Amino acid sequence: MTLPRFGRRAFLRGTGATMMLPWLEAVAERLPRALRAPPVRMAILVTPNGVLPQAWEPVATEGGGYVPSFALTPISPRIRDVSVLTGLCNRQSFLGDGHYAKVAPLLTGQEIRRTGGRDLANGISMDQFAAQQLGGRTLLPSLELGCDPITPVEDMGYSTVYGGHIAWGANSQPITKEIVPRLLFDRMFRSTTMAADPARQSVLDLVKRDADRLAANLGVRDREKLIEYQESVRALELRIAAAELAPRQSLTAADAPQKGVPANYADHVALMTDLIALAFATDTTRIVTFLLANEVSGRDFSFVEGCSGGFHDFSHHEGKPEKQDAYRRINRWHVEQYAALLDKLAAHEEGGTSLLDNSMIVLAAAMRDGNAHDPHDLPILLAGRAGGAIESGRLIASPTDTPVCSLWLGMLQKFGVATNRFGDADHALL
Repeated sequence: MTLPRFGRRAFLRGTGATMMLPWLEAVAERLPRALRAPPVRMAILVTPNGVLPQAWEPVATEGGGYVPSFALTPISPRIRDVSVLTGLCNRQSFLGDGHYAKVAPLLTGQEIRRTGGRDLANGISMDQFAAQQLGGRTLLPSLELGCDPITPVEDMGYSTVYGGHIAWGANSQPITKEIVPRLLFDRMFRSTTMAADPARQSVLDLVKRDADRLAANLGVRDREKLIEYQESVRALELRIAAAELAPRQSLTAADAPQKGVPANYADHVALMTDLIALAFATDTTRIVTFLLANEVSGRDFSFVEGCSGGFHDFSHHEGKPEKQDAYRRINRWHVEQYAALLDKLAAHEEGGTSLLDNSMIVLAAAMRDGNAHDPHDLPILLAGRAGGAIESGRLIASPTDTPVCSLWLGMLQKFGVATNRFGDADHALL
């Protein structure tokens, strides 16, 4: 067993692969007491095209709780883990038209430049601000994920690059997102040998000798955890391969397929959330952003009952009941994917707590009612306790048009970043 320079995790080595391992008691016992507490992680999942307000809004209850709405029904089993936030907005998006002026600055709190060309302008997003400060503690400072490729054209005077990126670095640079699960898997395991091998050896084969040597020196509980982890990694490898071979769904031109992207969108999202959970469990990274689809996505949600048609068209429902019904069902489907990620994180035990307990997991959209492109009262969920620093399971109502950067500032502080300001906020929520 090898302790990496990051100090908290063991890893296995093989020819062309490095396999980070989950929290093991044998590793924790060798660390100084101050380092034994599991680290805090954060992930921000963003969905396009807003929500139907009347399907999203929960019912407030005494004591700061809430009853989930139609769209929030999937979080009911984890209501004690998830808070619903209201009253937040990005004030810097008020003057911008359409979708792109809202999603690109969601995590920056800045006003973007209206341009269809190369002269993009935005601020640094909160995830990259955190990665600059603390990302060096893990193998990968951060992960930027998505499901759709970018087609750089102009729409309403804005580059569609704005609509496909939520992570932004210094000098207004959009951070390239990974949309291919296999490439993400290879990156996480540094599996250069597998990436170049048409036969695709399993990463478990490459590290088998080191794994056997480690298992022989572990206690019963750690050995069982190692076996369970190896089985889950192999199952994930097989699912990635199977998803790539499945028949392709019908997509719009904006959602054109890319080599290695799973044919089935639901499978694609599930694989990405599995990889997020794996990245957090192995401490490969502690910072993730995931754009589930590019803004203005016209993806066909026929796989959801009652939703045959384009998502963007449904979001412009014009008050028509049949469109509103499909819109709210798609909103609920997104919450289902979020709830599934929470379940995956809750299943990982570490140091007497769960991975979910030690995380901050956000689900958000950059606008409220897509029919009006409403920038006020953004739909936002926050799960996890940040290692005990956050009280979860609340309805957190802020005054109207409180800067959403107040949330990002609070999360940065709970993550360990020493700052008293972010974007247009100097007061931390949480």
